[in-house]
Amino acid sequence: MIFGGLQKNSFIDYPGRISCVLFTCGCNFSCPYCHNPQLARGCKDNVDAFDEKSAYDFLEKRKGFLEGVVISGGEPTLQDDLPEVCRTIKHMGYPVKLDTNGSRPQVLKRLVNSALVDYIAMDIKTEPAQYAPFIQHNFNPDPLKESIRIVMASSVEYEFRTTCVKPLVDAAVIEHISRLIRGAPLYALQQFQPNDVLCPEFFQQNNCRYTEQELMSFKSIAQPWVSECLVR
Repeated sequence: MIFGGLQKNSFIDYPGRISCVLFTCGCNFSCPYCHNPQLARGCKDNVDAFDEKSAYDFLEKRKGFLEGVVISGGEPTLQDDLPEVCRTIKHMGYPVKLDTNGSRPQVLKRLVNSALVDYIAMDIKTEPAQYAPFIQHNFNPDPLKESIRIVMASSVEYEFRTTCVKPLVDAAVIEHISRLIRGAPLYALQQFQPNDVLCPEFFQQNNCRYTEQELMSFKSIAQPWVSECLVR
């Protein structure tokens, strides 16, 4: 696997652990607000790209300090060798957190059934039936819903996340998602950050950010359906 970037230290990406973040290249979604546009487009001409051995060498040196490894993207489940990478990292003694868009349920199922991940953070961009056209053209919501079922039926720690950005998300969308993930231990509502996004032209004439008060109102909608809802 070729990685597209590395965050050496993070106190927020893996709940309760000091972690690093390994970023994979490429994504099958085109979220206009994506804050990793270079990774989403792939690793071509990426000066920060590095191989597996370099990643493992780094992790070996950081034993005793790091408490976990986050594999993010891009979309990690697009990588055919993801299971082997997770297995190697776990054999090094690190728990693995996976960030995913939930588009490839069979990969998630394999990772869960083989105990290759310890924490899953799955993004739900908007109501599944509304992914087209902004997230992916001709989107079929069934795999996404299957991924939600797989994650919730597993024994792995997990959370769901939604970036609250207009016009993809509103109060009705938050309620729909919350009902879809009812009983989940954690649902995180994330503030949209307008800097360095995949499609800056999408936001030039739109006020896409919600106020803090509006985000708190979304939280009040979601809270009855999940164990904990928080705003990030």
